[in-house]
Amino acid sequence: MPRHVILLLAILCLPVPGRAQSSRFDLSIPNIMRGPELYGRPPQNPRFTPDGQWIYFNWLPPGTDWRETPKPYRVRAQAGAVPERMSAAHMDSVGPSLAPGDLSRDGTRRVVSYNGDLFLVDLRGGATRRLTDTPVITESNPVFAGTANRVYFVRDGQNVMSLDLETPLIRQVTDIRPGPAPAEPRTTPGQRATLEAQQRELFGVIRDQVRRDSIARAERLEREAARPKTLYLGPNERVTGLSVSPAGTALILTTTISAQGARQTIVPNWVTSNGYTEDLTVRTKVGDVQNGGRAAFMSLPSGDVQWLRPIPRDSAETPSITAVLGWNDAGTQALLFAERRDFKERYLHRIDAAGGRLTTIDVLRDTAWVGGPCYPCGGFLPGSDRVWFVSEADGFAHLYTMQADGSNRQQLTRGRWEVEDVSLSADRRWFELHTSEVSPFERHFYRMPLAGGAAERITKDVGGHTVVVSPDGRLIADVYSQANRPPELHVAPYQPNTTLAKLTTSPTADWLAHPWIKPDIVRIPASDGAQVPARIYRPRDVGARPNGAAVIFVHGAGYLHNVHNFWSTYAREYMFNHFLASRGYVVLDIDYRASAGYGRDWRTAIYRWMGGRDLQDHVDGSRYLRREFGIPAERVGIYGGSYGGFITLMALFTAPKEFGAGAALRSVTDWAHYNHPYTGRILNLPQDDTLSYRRSSPIFFAEGLEDPLVMLHGMVDTNVHYQDIVRLTQRLIELGKTGWELASYPVEDHGFVRPDSWTDEYRRIFELFERTIRVGGRR
Repeated sequence: MPRHVILLLAILCLPVPGRAQSSRFDLSIPNIMRGPELYGRPPQNPRFTPDGQWIYFNWLPPGTDWRETPKPYRVRAQAGAVPERMSAAHMDSVGPSLAPGDLSRDGTRRVVSYNGDLFLVDLRGGATRRLTDTPVITESNPVFAGTANRVYFVRDGQNVMSLDLETPLIRQVTDIRPGPAPAEPRTTPGQRATLEAQQRELFGVIRDQVRRDSIARAERLEREAARPKTLYLGPNERVTGLSVSPAGTALILTTTISAQGARQTIVPNWVTSNGYTEDLTVRTKVGDVQNGGRAAFMSLPSGDVQWLRPIPRDSAETPSITAVLGWNDAGTQALLFAERRDFKERYLHRIDAAGGRLTTIDVLRDTAWVGGPCYPCGGFLPGSDRVWFVSEADGFAHLYTMQADGSNRQQLTRGRWEVEDVSLSADRRWFELHTSEVSPFERHFYRMPLAGGAAERITKDVGGHTVVVSPDGRLIADVYSQANRPPELHVAPYQPNTTLAKLTTSPTADWLAHPWIKPDIVRIPASDGAQVPARIYRPRDVGARPNGAAVIFVHGAGYLHNVHNFWSTYAREYMFNHFLASRGYVVLDIDYRASAGYGRDWRTAIYRWMGGRDLQDHVDGSRYLRREFGIPAERVGIYGGSYGGFITLMALFTAPKEFGAGAALRSVTDWAHYNHPYTGRILNLPQDDTLSYRRSSPIFFAEGLEDPLVMLHGMVDTNVHYQDIVRLTQRLIELGKTGWELASYPVEDHGFVRPDSWTDEYRRIFELFERTIRVGGRR
């Protein structure tokens, strides 16, 4: 071939400046904002049949319209099997055998609640026996008694019932009724008492009536003495949890008491079928009156009740969280979890079934707030009085055991990584755990002997694994993903370093044909000496030339993990970041301080100052881009939604010299208007800690805006209300600020749904960066 022809072909093969090399996939904003129509819906809720032959799950095949909801499928638990769609009638018949429930002590039977009725599933033969058929009554929370021939369950969320599997006979174990209790008859006072006494003295018919009433009352009291005592709840109080001991001698109940005087926020729904605006009542604001609750111990069968004090030293305080983590096998002790209303102390209590004595066996305190993954996790080890639980006591979430009196505490896992969840295996021999032991950027499945020791790593492939074990313990179903491949259902033998066989393909063929990258993970040197993880998308990674600008994406939720080697929950942003890189932008995606996956100190680094250390990590990201790529601060854009939108506003308002433009999506502008459980943990209460709220809320720094800003918000946002952005808009108007704009989306909630809304939103973001920070753009 002539040399000039070879040279010409080489020139034609060079990447176009600012554009990625082409593929079958249309890397455009309208196309990528179709979202799950392209990359698919991940298989959800995988469940094995009792014989382990089939895996049922919810799913949609590639290319299904965005309006569709996941449908039931099943697939044989073997390599090469093909999923098949299941009918509603089939699911009704097989549903009870797939439902979670309580295992009998010998592991051969499971009792479950399915569609409000109870079923007994034989795990050996697969037969299912219906125990109740009550269309207008709901039976839930079934558990085996110690003998396994009796089941306790909750009827209509109010009372515990006992069902004998041999007779069968159903008895009511408790008598809990809405309050207040009926008033006792009071003695008639004064003149009326004198008249009544005179009537009894004068007339035999009155004396006979009094005698009949007295006998009837005595008979009623005698009948009631044979039944559990009636417990009347307080005004505005309802039962939220009932946990009966396997021995049937006691139960623990928890309640919620609706707050009086709390003011609910209103969110207007603008586009309705009837043409009228409809108001949605959604939640209170942080610091307003919050619901309370109580916990009680009840002896059975007497029904004697004593109210517990889950928060020591304070009989009046109701916890923010109360949960029964389980009973020991003998039914003699229970484990109760409670958290203080200021979120700074977590308690584990032992409750003795003989008398209901509450003993505190572990306390975790934090000057910021207690939390972490697997919160709360705990229970009793099989056949013993030893307790297991997950705690951040050493700064990372790890697994511990101890005696039920708090002694002989042992830490079973250790290291600068986290236990994300724990459960006991069906054969009660192992802890089964998902952890980040390999790397903070991977999630793997392990099993560990109950006594501790070396854990066996079951999964080996780099990425993120979410595993379910078959009832017979032979197989695992693994929803596994990589950084550039969405979650898919796999099956494998339950053994160390197992080999996965893929059972589903969720993305479309053209999406799979595109060369999606696994973004490199870099460490950004922070100004306080920390090494902050970040995903990076470089133009050269996608065959494009740099355009002299960069963009930082800020993930939402604050406490969320997004820098990892598996599929991101921000799938549209993953594709949009590719799109930006294909147009020449360097893109950073940072796991800033407060992100999940890095331990307690990372999690709580924003205590009393959101927009402090977390924002500084993004400022350090801008400086990293200048140092490593020569991109000046005025050519660094920033965008993100929810918490990411908040950080974007704080960046442009308080660090304008470090950024050139920003797009804030569904952003919090004033934390005093957000919800209580999230905000109260991080900033305390607005009436008690005004400094925290003032220095953390962008609305107080709006005068610092110097660079172009686009704000985007759904008008039916029930999480971060549209009022947030309206208040900031008025502030910008009064300050006389220019160079900003607001795009409103009349039918969208916090998480957008419609592809046309997504497209309009990200078109505006891209156009902002093109005209402001790209070399050659006009500011």
